[in-house]
Amino acid sequence: MKENFVRRPLRPRPVAVAPRPAPPEPGALAAKVRTMAPSMTRSMQRVAETVAADPAGCAALTVTGLAERTGTSEATVVRTARLLGYPGYRDLRLALAGLAAQQASGAAPAVTADISVDDPLSEVVSKLAQDERQTLTDTAGALDLAQLEATVSALASARRIDVYGIGASSLVAQDLAQKLLRIGLVAHAHSDPHLAVTNAVQLRTGDVAVAITHSGRTVDVIEPLQAAFDHGATTVAITGRPDGEVTQYADHVLTTSTARESELRPAAMSSRTSQLLVIDCLFIGVAQRTYESAAPALHASYEALAHRHSPRLR
Repeated sequence: MKENFVRRPLRPRPVAVAPRPAPPEPGALAAKVRTMAPSMTRSMQRVAETVAADPAGCAALTVTGLAERTGTSEATVVRTARLLGYPGYRDLRLALAGLAAQQASGAAPAVTADISVDDPLSEVVSKLAQDERQTLTDTAGALDLAQLEATVSALASARRIDVYGIGASSLVAQDLAQKLLRIGLVAHAHSDPHLAVTNAVQLRTGDVAVAITHSGRTVDVIEPLQAAFDHGATTVAITGRPDGEVTQYADHVLTTSTARESELRPAAMSSRTSQLLVIDCLFIGVAQRTYESAAPALHASYEALAHRHSPRLR
């Protein structure tokens, strides 16, 4: 798959007055570190990984102390805190103290060990279940509700909805499209990059395009989103990398979390869990907004499927 991407001029956007996003909750700090670490410098990664691994110890350190412990500078510590979503180091220390208290009480479980090739199935089930729970908790805690609300509003009033996804993300794209179809909306999922672009250039103001890419740099997803963006459609990115290339063509960004990647559990598996949670949140939100038309449409689809499987037709 191509990974080179050329940035192109963006269409002018209206100036939006949006509230400053709230700092991540203490329990979402580890997820934020996992999400942001790949885009950090090596020195910032050391700071982020250190605070996530030992929140209690780091909460007791001054900015100078943490800089010395990680072999970095005070400026790097402050920049890391801000990149993680905290106004300053003091706010990060408060979050670390809260996370340490949650872990001590059992409210925030310890990080699950990686699955090994020698693990019995009972241990595999336990570890996977814990990772899935943590991924869902992290995603819910870090989800920007203002962005979610804006996306729901756009989908609920859309004339047409296109959803783009490649590989594992194409399964999630299909899930969103079929859910929206069942409540009476015009929605299509595209996994073929040529068809995706061909359809994207037909979108206009009042339409919505949704791109799903965990890495945020899948060119075959970015290109149709850019085409939809350039033609005036409202664009949405569902991604695990809020600083990825896909977001430069997104009016709304919904960030997903992911469990730790390991040899036996690639990112495609863990990212899909968080993506499906976001998809379900969007679907329920749209169904609530359009209940008067969504409820009869959903009932009609149930009836059609029940009739299709009736013994009289066999």
